[in-house]
Amino acid sequence: MRPFDFDPPVRAVFGEGALDRLGEVAREHGFRRTLVVADPPIVEAGMVAAAGGRLEDAGIEWTAFSGLAPNPDSRMVEAGRAAGAEADVDSIIGLGGGSAMDCAKGINFVLTNGGHIRDYWGQHKARRAMLPSIGIPTTAGTGSEAQPTALISDAETHAKMACTDPKAAFRAAILDPLLTLTQPPEVTATAGFDAISHAVEAFVTAARTPVSEMFAREAWRLLEGHFETVLTEPENTAARGAMLFGSHAAGVAIAQSMLGATHACANPLTMTYGTTHAVAIAVMLPHVVRWNAEAVGDRYAELLTVSGRSSTAITAGDQLAARLEELARAAGLPLSLDEVGARKTDVPALAANAATQWTGTYNPRPIDAGAAEALYRRAFS
Repeated sequence: MRPFDFDPPVRAVFGEGALDRLGEVAREHGFRRTLVVADPPIVEAGMVAAAGGRLEDAGIEWTAFSGLAPNPDSRMVEAGRAAGAEADVDSIIGLGGGSAMDCAKGINFVLTNGGHIRDYWGQHKARRAMLPSIGIPTTAGTGSEAQPTALISDAETHAKMACTDPKAAFRAAILDPLLTLTQPPEVTATAGFDAISHAVEAFVTAARTPVSEMFAREAWRLLEGHFETVLTEPENTAARGAMLFGSHAAGVAIAQSMLGATHACANPLTMTYGTTHAVAIAVMLPHVVRWNAEAVGDRYAELLTVSGRSSTAITAGDQLAARLEELARAAGLPLSLDEVGARKTDVPALAANAATQWTGTYNPRPIDAGAAEALYRRAFS
């Protein structure tokens, strides 16, 4: 068994109606004046007001910041920092999908440690303590509430900056399946497939530990087993709960083991074409699984066993990839680079970019520009 050091910093409060405990949890962590970071649709859905009501009942003042969008960038982080400084907040809440979680953590970096968010690109760059924070996901997707990383785009270069520090981790995550019922169908589809990719990649990385394996395995069981149900029965709260905790478990696994070549290849697609992250993931994941099977076919066979499918290490890559394609089709997601507008002439540049992505360094098979180019070419029709 490999050595590991598991000290989860994020308390998970799970259950239907768990939002009602927000004031209690916030008070336990000393919240008095908090910044609630949420994107406009979450504000319009009334969730910020609902969270604010729980805070007010606990005697906590709050200010909302909604100046963010999908794939939050450095300008949004700076605007949030200014809002937090003006309100003299002593705590932060991220409410929404992965964008809100990442933006909240990004704001925390610059509000407490100063400078520009790019100063924290990498690991362990924060020198001062950060404000206590709580994550409240409204999608079952990124699992960002379980991770100490803020993924922020540079507004000038569009580079994806992974800013990781244990001090950035939320003190608690409120996991309320009822909050996910308002997701539009396309968000259920994209966020859910993103979570599935996290379980698959975290289970096989070169940095995996017994802890990450345990969480990734359980995440796969919950996500693979309930994804099609939430697509066809969006009001099924039991399935919604399984997806939400599955996403969180995958996030815990990522914090221990990181990700792999799928994410390394997906990021350049988002940077170059504006492809939605989960769409890029859906296109690339089956090809990466087939390619990785040479090294980790036995582990893919284990995932298939968890979901009630028999396999051998030799056939597991193709079988798991076929199942992932089946799930992507059920969600209406594209399966080829042609469908997202990618151009074959761009492949060398995409591959060179993919080879620089930090997630690729954890892939179970070493990935360089040549390997990335081969993966991209497989992904065209």
